Amino acid sequence: MKLNSSLEDHFETIGEDHVSDSEDTPMRADAFVLSDAEKIERIEDNVREIMLTLGLDLEDDSLNGTPNRVAKMYVGEIFSGLHPKRKPKSSTFKNKYKYGEMLVEKNITVYSTCEHHMLPIVGKAHIAYISNGTVVGLSKMNRIVDYFAKRPQVQERLNIQIVRELQKVLNTEDVACVIDAKHLCVNSRGIRDVDSSTVTSEYGGKFKQEGVRKEFLEYINMETNF
Repeated sequence: MKLNSSLEDHFETIGEDHVSDSEDTPMRADAFVLSDAEKIERIEDNVREIMLTLGLDLEDDSLNGTPNRVAKMYVGEIFSGLHPKRKPKSSTFKNKYKYGEMLVEKNITVYSTCEHHMLPIVGKAHIAYISNGTVVGLSKMNRIVDYFAKRPQVQERLNIQIVRELQKVLNTEDVACVIDAKHLCVNSRGIRDVDSSTVTSEYGGKFKQEGVRKEFLEYINMETNF
């Protein structure tokens, strides 16, 4: 079905403005009725149809395996964070050493996908928290970022989801996250501005205080030379 021009313009504007009305990824109630194998089969058929519509010759050795490769990549890799069964288990520990300052994990690699044009988002996340008696393994913060990044995303929502999850895991409001990322929907299409990046932040609890927030940002800007 072809959309009329006014609707096309409307959807294009929404996409460029990164509009979202929920902290949660929009999901249908029947999102997990199909098995992964069934999803791969359906997506493979749809990718094949797209490629044929574009006029590509799927008998060519270079292209004939592409629909299956794309389908497996979607389900098992770049959109694997859609399924709650893949959420990382975040073991916590008592803060026996009484460390009372902020802990900062910076330069966490972000690989995600813009939900408006299905193009990559690539950047870094910087996370901090102040323990109220509980600490979490360092790698768990990287895994939480990776889990929420592996789905169609809006950067603002990704930022919020990371903070909300860590607040639940650590049982504290004192969590912050800053993300600096390049969006290929801006860099490689449309305006094609290869140099621009997008910075978003979410601050909870003590990080809303100017001094605490400033300290966090200073840690992020420290040079790391190893």
